[in-house]
This record gives sequence, structure tokens and C-alpha cells, in this order.
Amino acid sequence: MIKRRGGLRPPSAEPSERNPNRLLAALPVDEYARVQRALETVTTRLKQILHKPGEPVGHVYFPGSGFCSVLTVLEDGRMVEVATIGREGAVGMSAILDGAPSPSAAMVQAEMGVCYRMTADDFRREMDRRGAFYNLLTQFAQALVGFIMQSTACNAVHSVEQRLARWLLMARDRVENNGFPLTQEFAAMMLGASRPTVTVVAGTLQKAGLIKYHRGQVTILDGAGLEEASCECYRTATDLLNRVTSSRSRRDRSR
Repeated sequence: MIKRRGGLRPPSAEPSERNPNRLLAALPVDEYARVQRALETVTTRLKQILHKPGEPVGHVYFPGSGFCSVLTVLEDGRMVEVATIGREGAVGMSAILDGAPSPSAAMVQAEMGVCYRMTADDFRREMDRRGAFYNLLTQFAQALVGFIMQSTACNAVHSVEQRLARWLLMARDRVENNGFPLTQEFAAMMLGASRPTVTVVAGTLQKAGLIKYHRGQVTILDGAGLEEASCECYRTATDLLNRVTSSRSRRDRSR
């Protein structure tokens, strides 16, 4: 169950207390003041399902901490991660399709102590305004497609070791901490690999002194070394998402 922080209290519209979600924080002050009235502050728990495939999206989520995994669910119930979304983005963009079923699942991968959500109806109304909110969200949607394409290529041509290193770096960036929970079962599901394979690969990274992995808890010991063990997809995918709220967005925010 989603827990609300302080009831339905929306985040402050004051520039000095801007939203920790980077998309929302990049909005011009006047537009943010309007949008924040439609936002509800919530918290989420690990492995919570926010959206199910085949069901309409009821809310769009804007993480302020932690992150979610976007998952393709196969007929036999197996799930494979196609993207991760943290405070640089929004979860549930398919809500723009006005009641169309979600093509994927969204699962909380790292608890979001701060998260904001708006109803799908409010989201569509804001998008229909064709203002700064629309511009930022469409830019993010385009970047997310590029992220998914990069991940698809990565899964096809790069080793499990490289992909696990990439995933760990992206998780670190989103939780802003070198330590976070990760079970072998969850890692296998995210990477589309078997648990024994994940065990061997994690052991290799640990022996190299890049990570410490024990009882479902991973700690990155050498971030630079882990990036070397990864592939170009980590930096490429990260840059795609960060570009949405870069200098152009900061200029828009000051208007």
C-alpha cells in the first residue's frame, strides 16, 4: 500500500524549496505553482508494483528518491527490465493514451521515501496545455525511448559482467549511495540471466575489489573501476536522461 506523507499536502511552490524530482524542478515557477496543486506526496516500498501490464495507468509517478524498474512481462511470468527511472523522470507516460492498457509493469526497485504522483486525468490535462510541462515530458519520453534502445543493444552484445556493472552504477546514481539492497533473484530478473550466472559474475566483481556483496546487500567500493568494467552504455544512457533537465531547462525555469 502506498503511504501518504502528511495527507494530501502538495510540495511547496517556492523556488527555494523546489521539488527533488528533476523534471518538476525544471518547470518555470508559475507553471510549477499550478502543477504542484495536482501532486500528491506518497512513499513506496521495495518491490511494490505501480503499474501492471494490460491495465490502464491510474497515476503518473515522479520519484523524488529511489527508483523504479520498467519491466517486460513474458507469458510464463518471467520479467526482464528494459529501463530504470529515478528522480530524473516520470513513471507511467503511457497515461497520455487516455485509458489504453500499459504495455509494461513498473516495480519499485529502491524504496522511494519521497515520491509525487498525479492522476492520469490531471496528467493529460497538463499535457494538453502544450506548455513547459508538455515540452519537458515529451523530451523525457524521447530520451526514455533512446535509453530503452541503448539497453536493448547492451543486452544483445555486452557480457553479463558489463551489464551488471552498468546496472549497479545506475542504481548508485539514483539512490545517491554506494550501498543498497540487491538479491541474486532480483538481479537475475533484471538482467535476464540465471541466478548461478549472477552469482559467478558478482563474485568476479567482488574479487576484483569493485564491490562487496553479502546477504542481499551490495556496496560499491571502486566506482571508477566499476565504470571501466562496464560498457559505454552506462554513460550514453545516463547522458540521454540528464540532457532533458540540463542547461536549456534551467534557462526555461528562470523565465
